[in-house]
Amino acid sequence: MSTSGSGTGHVVVIGAGIAGLAAAHRLLGRGTRVTVVEASDRVGGKLLPGEIAGVRVDLGAESMLARRPEALDLAREVGLTDGLRPPATATASIWTRGALRPMPKGHVMGVPGTAAALAGVLSDEGLARVERDAELPRTEVGEDVAVGEYVAARLGREVVDRLVEPLLGGVYAGDAYRISMRSAVPQLFQAARTHDSLTEAVREIQARAAASGQTGPVFMGIEGGVGRLPLAVARSVRARGAEILTGARVTELRRTAPTGWQVVAGERVLRADAVVVAVPAPAAAALLGAESPAAAAELRTVEYASMALITLAYRRADAALPEGSGFLVPPVDGRTIKASTFASRKWGWIADEDPDVLVLRTSVGRYGETEILEREDAHLVDASRHDLREATGLDAEPLQTRVTRWDDGLPQYPVGHHARVARIREEVAKLPGLVVCGAQYDGVGIPACIASAYAAVDRLGGDTRGVQELTANPVQSLHGGAGE
Repeated sequence: MSTSGSGTGHVVVIGAGIAGLAAAHRLLGRGTRVTVVEASDRVGGKLLPGEIAGVRVDLGAESMLARRPEALDLAREVGLTDGLRPPATATASIWTRGALRPMPKGHVMGVPGTAAALAGVLSDEGLARVERDAELPRTEVGEDVAVGEYVAARLGREVVDRLVEPLLGGVYAGDAYRISMRSAVPQLFQAARTHDSLTEAVREIQARAAASGQTGPVFMGIEGGVGRLPLAVARSVRARGAEILTGARVTELRRTAPTGWQVVAGERVLRADAVVVAVPAPAAAALLGAESPAAAAELRTVEYASMALITLAYRRADAALPEGSGFLVPPVDGRTIKASTFASRKWGWIADEDPDVLVLRTSVGRYGETEILEREDAHLVDASRHDLREATGLDAEPLQTRVTRWDDGLPQYPVGHHARVARIREEVAKLPGLVVCGAQYDGVGIPACIASAYAAVDRLGGDTRGVQELTANPVQSLHGGAGE
């Protein structure tokens, strides 16, 4: 085979999250025979549909960035066009300094173009500190810098602690003072390299966005939940002849002469012309240990944050809520929850399924924050209800609650992440017919995972343009409103 996925041959895809399924989908479009192997008993990874009080909901990620084409295009290709839905409201709040305050407009991941954009969220001292940015000498960003460190140096810690941190925390469950600006907020990093003033850089980003004429929603959901997407891709993949093996943990991956591969998955021994490794970093490190110890060593350095989502259903008549889609919570305010989404407000299809039921959810858990996640489910529900009561006055008894734990669910992108990814790919490229993709490389959002998968498949055929584009321009993963 040309391991291109153009023509005959057999490719084994390890991992049936959205990245692995997207890779299989692209390979099948090029006439390749595909087998997907998944250690768990289901496909979809962090995309998980469920229900509460008889209403369909997402128990994992709930929205897709609509300003990138990959996720929406894939959804359309697998028959979900009619189910695509924008949020019914994108108006969110931030619970800080003792009150729910409107989420500011005119910022890039919490970094404002003017101090006035953050009026109401920052103190007077914090606003005055932002205005000093124009007077400060240039701050070099070098090859990479932590978002929080750079923004605090230019605009003061209050901007980071009250706005940047909760927005980034919603995406990565991470620490803004550790997260790479180059990888997590690439447009801001590029602008900071060419401007003396950070607020001036933000204003230029905003002007470019306005000039591009981009309209329409920033985010999109799917009626019934974005957890339907991997199920639809899996159906499409199977319909075109691919085999998907669940409950099949890969215990061996090794090269066979002269260019092939052997994959031992459960009781199956699979021979392949090429392999796509689409599993989280620890599993990828274990698989690559024998054939690429250097890549495995790099993968073992990837850290993850754990989190839990608490979904609550109420009788609508009992549950008065403020307007909007929900709210974010800065860690500096010392609350347990980090966000809440008013799901029935945000997604019209949830409200339509049962107008008498109101669904909302909270999230808990950040990088390095393990104590809260060691508590029983009932404690997480109680803590969420306590914070919801403090923030919104909601004191009703829920009809039903569900706790969904995502242990080691979110890879961290510390300073130097781009260089680590480049080293991993450089080592993997030494092995013909082997590629890697997934959330730990090019972005944690759904479009980023799909783009990573497509670039990996293209690389099998010798086309490195996709990988080069992702290296130069990582996919920024934005916060989907309040409580991703």
